[in-house]
Amino acid sequence: MSQIYQFSAMITFGHHPTIDLFEDIFYFVPSWTFHAALRILSTNGRFSPNYNCDPQNNLIAVIGGPNPEVSFHMAIILGHFKLPQFVYGSASLVNENPQAAFYHQMLPNVNHQYKGILQLLLHFRWTWIGTVEITNDDGERFIHEILPKFAEEGICFDFIERFPVLAYSNDIAVMVGKGMKMYHVVMRSTVTVVILHGQIHTIMLLRLLHEFSTYDDPPMQTRGKVWIMTIQMDFTSLPFQRSSSIDFLHGALSFSVHSEAVSGFQNFLQTRNPTLERDDGFIRVFWEEAFQCSFPGSMRDIQSRSICTGEEKLEILPASIFEMKMTSHSYSIYNAVYALAHALQDMHSSQFKGRARVEEARLNFLKKQPWQINHFVRSISFNNSAGAKVSFNQHGELETTLDIINWVAFPNQSFLRVKVGGADPMASQEEMFSLCEEAIVWPNSFNQAQPLSLCNDPCHVGYRKAGKKGKPFCCYNCLPCPEGKISNQKDMDDCFECPENQHPNKERNECLLKSISFLSFDEPLGIGLAVSALSLFFITVLVLGIFTKYKDTPIVKANNRNLSYTLLVSLMLSFLCVLLFIGQPGKVACLLQQTAFGLIFSVAVGCVLAKTIMVVCAFMAAKPGSRMRKWMGWKMATSIVLFCSLIQASLCAVWLATSPPFPDLDMNSMAGKMIVKCNDGSSIMFYSVLGFLGFLSMSSFLVAFLARKLPDSFNEAKLITFSMLVFCSVWFSFVPTYLSTKGKYMVAVEIFSILASSAGLLFCIFFPKCYIILVRSDLNNRKKLIRKKH
Repeated sequence: MSQIYQFSAMITFGHHPTIDLFEDIFYFVPSWTFHAALRILSTNGRFSPNYNCDPQNNLIAVIGGPNPEVSFHMAIILGHFKLPQFVYGSASLVNENPQAAFYHQMLPNVNHQYKGILQLLLHFRWTWIGTVEITNDDGERFIHEILPKFAEEGICFDFIERFPVLAYSNDIAVMVGKGMKMYHVVMRSTVTVVILHGQIHTIMLLRLLHEFSTYDDPPMQTRGKVWIMTIQMDFTSLPFQRSSSIDFLHGALSFSVHSEAVSGFQNFLQTRNPTLERDDGFIRVFWEEAFQCSFPGSMRDIQSRSICTGEEKLEILPASIFEMKMTSHSYSIYNAVYALAHALQDMHSSQFKGRARVEEARLNFLKKQPWQINHFVRSISFNNSAGAKVSFNQHGELETTLDIINWVAFPNQSFLRVKVGGADPMASQEEMFSLCEEAIVWPNSFNQAQPLSLCNDPCHVGYRKAGKKGKPFCCYNCLPCPEGKISNQKDMDDCFECPENQHPNKERNECLLKSISFLSFDEPLGIGLAVSALSLFFITVLVLGIFTKYKDTPIVKANNRNLSYTLLVSLMLSFLCVLLFIGQPGKVACLLQQTAFGLIFSVAVGCVLAKTIMVVCAFMAAKPGSRMRKWMGWKMATSIVLFCSLIQASLCAVWLATSPPFPDLDMNSMAGKMIVKCNDGSSIMFYSVLGFLGFLSMSSFLVAFLARKLPDSFNEAKLITFSMLVFCSVWFSFVPTYLSTKGKYMVAVEIFSILASSAGLLFCIFFPKCYIILVRSDLNNRKKLIRKKH
């Protein structure tokens, strides 16, 4: 290839770094690119733009960068000549240019870099950050297009600052003052992470501002920062900065185009000797500044400096002056040269299929126009000497990955770039981002602990975020979760409810399985109620036994013996039916609970009503000529009891046929508990059964109350009055108490009401009679019963 193609010598714009501060700074002003572009179009070393009559120096391509303005200014001039241009920096502005087809970027689409930065922020949960941008169109695009996407992912900004514009000015102090004001805002901020969306000279400016800040009086109180730098940036330095500290770079992270170690590159550097390369004047300028020496006859001949021999060793220089490893930008230039060479070779091969003479091929090449090579550049695909694949996509962007670099600074002004991760635009979303946290060296102020960059401490589990008025959305207060809700992760926007079968723990950071609750035989309440029911049952059995034994005595016979037996049996069953309410409800138990209670109590209250009516009828029948005698007897009493029972049985039958009770789980009535209960099925039917019992009891009470003044010998009405007073009191207080309790206590309330009302009937009606039978047997005779009649 070297026999056929001769690359143009390096073209510069005749300006080099000087010891003067501001001239050195303005060396980086992109507008110089216009001059360089016009110079490269001139001929024979003269500045005569658009006039080139030297066929030996046929310009076929230009490599430029890394700033977007440099690329843009270069494209304005060279685009008219359809010159292929290789750029090793951002070219977002050029991509909108009609001449973009002749533009080839030695890096992937810049948006992939921003995605990588966003993933880095989210990975470390750095949500409170600041940004500093270059004041240009690329910086404006970053602010207005990229930062809003960051905000959508939960990133917010304490400040968005801009570097001062590098421009000629009569008032340099104004530019420096703006820079220092910006630097103070950045360093005094509470943020830990700062994105530097800069250019090739940004580190140089930051280093300069850092140096100026040491002269602040009083000294500025700063906080440690983690700088995140974009691919456009690289380490640059001015001559007077060689002794300036670079500690502020320690622990920084940057994105760069993926690079590989090129074999033989360090050996190439070690063999450089400026005394043998007289055609390259730039290397002499660099050599003098790097080694603080002067070549004989140099424009920069300084008496205090030693003489440059050309034998000085580059490897002894600190990295802040010269790096022996190929940087990402240098690697991009290296690939650009090889890409152009391969494109030229492909173009040559397509025209000379067989072996052609070298001179003939060279003359033919000199006749080619630059635009003819563009097609071959877009279609190349090869492996460079480092083994890495080089190819472009349809947009002229290099298909490659990005590296995440960790900067490690040393006291001797040297530093290392350590690869700690990467971003692969061609990989899937899950595999795009990779990072080795253990390899990262953080700034010294963090003592090698991972830095946090939050507006405030994160909300712990059990708390939720609540925005602060007038503050960005990532600044918030932490409020406890409300009753019934939890948060099981830090920094949750809102608390959430547990599943229906679970409940929050005390700290409201975890859902616990609800315990099953029902009135069981194993707990004191259930045991107490069961024992009470059985005790009352056996007492009733004892009373029935007494009445059976003394069935022929006047007091038993005078109060309708059969009704007394029926009432006692129904009371025995009512005490036993209580046991249906204790234990875990099942299908059969739920069907029997309320229906058995309703039927048994209707029989009991029906018996009481029948007794009361029989007392009244017996008194009326005792009058001479009364027609009530024919109504007296067991048929009337039986009819009353059956009538009451049949009505209640009908209500229960309708209830079971339409909406029967069933076992149910109540998840919400009591916190932390699943209540196993019998669902009534129909509340209307339940209260209808209770209502009918209430009607019977009130009827019995009224009739007994009206008959309370009948002669004592026949009068059982007083006892019934007191018993029904107790009965009604119990059940009237039952309804509000039942409705105000929950869970197993509702069941306990109903059991207590059954026991209390049944016990009221037992004690008020039968205990006085048992007292006469067992203790005052002298009163249990016919004479006593008929004495008051006369």
